[in-house]
Amino acid sequence: MTGVDPVTTSAPAPPDWSAGSLASVLPAVADRLGVPRYSGHDLFDLPEARSTVVVLVDGLGHDLLRQRGGHAPFLRSRLATARRIPCGFPTTTATSMGSFGTGLPPGSHGLVGFQVLDPDTDRLLNQLSWEDGPDPLRWQPSDTVFEHAENAGVQVTRIGPGYFDGSGLTNAALRGGRFLAAKALHERVDASIETVRGAPRSLVYLYWGDLDKTGHVHGCQSWQWGDELGSIDRALADLAARVPAGTSIVVTADHGMVDIPFENRLDLADEPELMDGVRHLAGESRSLQLHVDTGAATAVRDAWQQRLGARATLMSRDEAIEAGWFGQIRDGVAARIGDLIVNMRGSFAIVHSGLMRPELVRLLGLHGSTSDAEIAIPVIAVPPR
Repeated sequence: MTGVDPVTTSAPAPPDWSAGSLASVLPAVADRLGVPRYSGHDLFDLPEARSTVVVLVDGLGHDLLRQRGGHAPFLRSRLATARRIPCGFPTTTATSMGSFGTGLPPGSHGLVGFQVLDPDTDRLLNQLSWEDGPDPLRWQPSDTVFEHAENAGVQVTRIGPGYFDGSGLTNAALRGGRFLAAKALHERVDASIETVRGAPRSLVYLYWGDLDKTGHVHGCQSWQWGDELGSIDRALADLAARVPAGTSIVVTADHGMVDIPFENRLDLADEPELMDGVRHLAGESRSLQLHVDTGAATAVRDAWQQRLGARATLMSRDEAIEAGWFGQIRDGVAARIGDLIVNMRGSFAIVHSGLMRPELVRLLGLHGSTSDAEIAIPVIAVPPR
């Protein structure tokens, strides 16, 4: 197992939630569309528009886009005016979708990780699958930006794969307006254009997840990732060329990604002493959340720190909250967060082949931690014609 890459191990700072993050994107769009609740919320100087199509490309980190922009001439041509912002923490889809959809930091919307503890049942909840999960409206009770926009007379349309409609995560984080199912990216582009043509004032949200899938399987430095980025870029150029006058486009993402060689991973199945005192292993391979037995917190932290050294940063729940990593904490949310948070540094990850599904253990591209490559995302605005 190699050591830590010294280039990527400077101590990260928590997001400055007041300066603009993924949680600020939809409020900024709503401001420009004239939704009264969000007046003055545009932190990105977006153009005023009659309608806006917001495209979220899963896994499109800002630094990855800049590094591999040769595959994306349309997006690359707009990087000079793009904003580089943090997605929040942890850098994972479930948490980011909560921030994106509600306009709130993770501690307020409560989707504080990929896999988190449900304190009411003392069971782990996978917030992507939501299998046997709680009522999404109880888990995340705040109104979404889509709901507020719809109430202000904006036609809200969400476009994505059919299985998203009515899912736990969708109902928790992205409810509001109507849902249109479309499979291929060009079909989602066509549906977006048809929607904005048919409404005088419209907010369309288009989700595309294949870049993230490609990065997980093949790595974000692979030719496959570059090809997928190229396909996305062509689709976005087509969208920009065909939307009606008065329509702006905003492109953003939920997190970035790093490739972690398999030889740079520690398998907890081979380290049983590290599981002593650990009641639940939540989070994911780049950012674990350990729920520990009563009275075991100090012993667990000492054991993990001694074993991992500089390859990880350890924070207690209270330390992470006090530092501001989760933003303002709503009542009842703190117990969902691990007693100990383990953020991987450099080229390093931790798996547990005995507890994690084999397909998760085999992923090459990962995210979840606090490196620039994982946390920095773009906000790219294409003004209306």
